[in-house]
Amino acid sequence: MKTVRDLTDLKGKKVLLRVDFDVPVDDKGEIQESFRIKKQKETLDHLINQGAHVVIVSHISDESVGKSFASLIPQLHVLLGHEINFIKTVSEVGSYLERYLPAGRQAQPALLDNLRQNEGEEKNDPEFAKQLGEGFDYYVNNAFAVCHRENASVSVIAKILPAYAGFVIEEEVNRLSDAINVSKEGKIIIIGGAKASTKVPVIRHFLDKSEYILTGGVVANDILKEKGQDMGSSVVDENSKELLVGLDLQDPRLFTPTDFIVFDNKILDIGDGTMHSYMDIISQAKMIVWNGPMGLFENQAFAKGTDEIAKAIAASSAVKIMGGGDTIAAVNRLGLLDQFDFVSTGGGAMLAFLSGKKLPGLVALEYE
Repeated sequence: MKTVRDLTDLKGKKVLLRVDFDVPVDDKGEIQESFRIKKQKETLDHLINQGAHVVIVSHISDESVGKSFASLIPQLHVLLGHEINFIKTVSEVGSYLERYLPAGRQAQPALLDNLRQNEGEEKNDPEFAKQLGEGFDYYVNNAFAVCHRENASVSVIAKILPAYAGFVIEEEVNRLSDAINVSKEGKIIIIGGAKASTKVPVIRHFLDKSEYILTGGVVANDILKEKGQDMGSSVVDENSKELLVGLDLQDPRLFTPTDFIVFDNKILDIGDGTMHSYMDIISQAKMIVWNGPMGLFENQAFAKGTDEIAKAIAASSAVKIMGGGDTIAAVNRLGLLDQFDFVSTGGGAMLAFLSGKKLPGLVALEYE
């Protein structure tokens, strides 16, 4: 896989940089979780310091800002340490480049507004990709979190421009590959949260590659349901039987909660017994990979399981890898993010990679 390290002559070159700025924003327009944005700074700095003219592209889904980056520009300036010019539409990108290049001076980076305002983005439309890449010398993908999606700015664009991986993707691939390939002895996988359809494949892939898999959240609910437990009104997937087909639910390496915090006939957190059992396993681990909270952590009444598991992992001497938006939010709330050896910027992409799938964005970068 070619990376920005392979680009040795960037002075005056025009670079289209795909990043991940899809972050939560509150009703006052304040960015609530800036981790993904800050992770983009190293690659952006490198390109600018090498003399490149950079146009940044991303998407944002938060309705609080009307799915537009316009009101977030001042915050992005602070987080990235660069003045950010704003381009409203893809048709204005060409004129933006022409304004700066004839002067022969370094241009401030610019951000094109939400890519998903263009229907061609999610349709993976080659014509939109061609329009997006017009006038650029290179394409750099630094958005690991969208590499599992067939989007025009992720996969097709790499057929139009010489394509390179940014530092974020390089690090993600290296660290997550290590998690897969390292010896199973002492390797613990912790899987929680919802979206069992993306998480069960990880369990399948790691069952023979790890010592134990600890489950919580809806993923655990689905397993318990199929093992015959009455789940009351708890959240479970209707197609849980189909999701879990072929997985040995009685495998002694696969742990599910044995007690719970229940409210309104719903399981909303793991119980103290399960929590301490999981913490004992964590204390003996050599590597821990965590994606997904143990319960409804957003409500403090049901956050204890997630909080205590996070503290136990942070205190462990194991190599600690974690990812997923909710997991990051839970750990960041405790001020423990810097206690982890690696925090993935990807949620779905991290899970897809760990389950052994080929990610379209990485295939486009010729990653094998």
